[in-house]
Amino acid sequence: MRAGDLLRQLDQRLLPRLATVLTRLGQGSARTPLLGWVAVLSCAAVLATAVFATGGGPLSDRTVGEVTRVGVADGDSIPGYERTAAADLAALTGATALAEGTYALVSLSAYLTPQSLAAVVGDVGVAVVFGRVPLPDRQTEIVRIPAQRLPEDVTAGMAALAQRKDREAADYRSRAAALGGGGPQERELRQLYVSGAQVAAAEASAYRSGCACVYALVVRAEPAVLRGVAARPGVRVVDPAPEVRRLERTVFTPPLPEQRDVARPPVDRDPAPEPLPGAVSGSPTPSPTLSWSPSAPDPAPENRTPAVPDVTDSSPSSAGSPPTSPSAPPAPPATSADAVLAGEPDPTP
Repeated sequence: MRAGDLLRQLDQRLLPRLATVLTRLGQGSARTPLLGWVAVLSCAAVLATAVFATGGGPLSDRTVGEVTRVGVADGDSIPGYERTAAADLAALTGATALAEGTYALVSLSAYLTPQSLAAVVGDVGVAVVFGRVPLPDRQTEIVRIPAQRLPEDVTAGMAALAQRKDREAADYRSRAAALGGGGPQERELRQLYVSGAQVAAAEASAYRSGCACVYALVVRAEPAVLRGVAARPGVRVVDPAPEVRRLERTVFTPPLPEQRDVARPPVDRDPAPEPLPGAVSGSPTPSPTLSWSPSAPDPAPENRTPAVPDVTDSSPSSAGSPPTSPSAPPAPPATSADAVLAGEPDPTP
């Protein structure tokens, strides 16, 4: 019986009797205290009945505060992770899977373009893709792009990333130009700003061209379909995660394609120091030029940064000294706060 029906029956039965009692009590000398007590008891009875009928208060979400991690952790063996994931996939059965399918982290053997990714995935339901611009010897931001339609959603996400990277590059350049002073700290900070602008500009150019930057994705399918995905060319490993219920409370850490032995922070070359005023220099050494390439040529392991919530900040590289201004030095450049494209929740395929 619903709460509304129960309360309606209580009104039909109790109100006439209460009216009769109140009429009789109103004729007595102590009607004021008695009327108050009768009203209090009546309200208490109605409230107790309503709570009983609705089954108490709403149940709280027991998963609040819980974070599920899927992937390889820093310092872990990548071959060991691949063997464990393959064993888990082989042991996955329909009884352990959800009715809508099981989420799985798919790591790729190489960086792919959005069009190449669509050819590898086929008709399997996709929820999220992970990417980064593989600049040589540079740490670049790992991004998480919600995607259900391939390649359209990934291409649109890259276009949005290119715009954000353009803004970051412009902000770095303006900070470098506004930084005054010629002391060692000012020169070092100015160098970081200028090289950060170079990296951000290189990332923007790569994303705008639809680069081969995608290296992992999250899919949802039946166990048999997931095993079929693991056997496709270009797929490195499929890590099933039947424990995952909500993507926004899951941190995925896939290995980068160039990682082969142990997951560790990448080697990031420091920018060349800015020459001191009046210093005598020998043969000039050209500064390395940042350019995007479809794969990172350095076999050194890259950083594996979680997608939700931490990211690898775009690291600065070498560059010349920009003009200075008499303004006071600003605070160091802010890093990206989130790897997920702002304002886009993870969809569920």
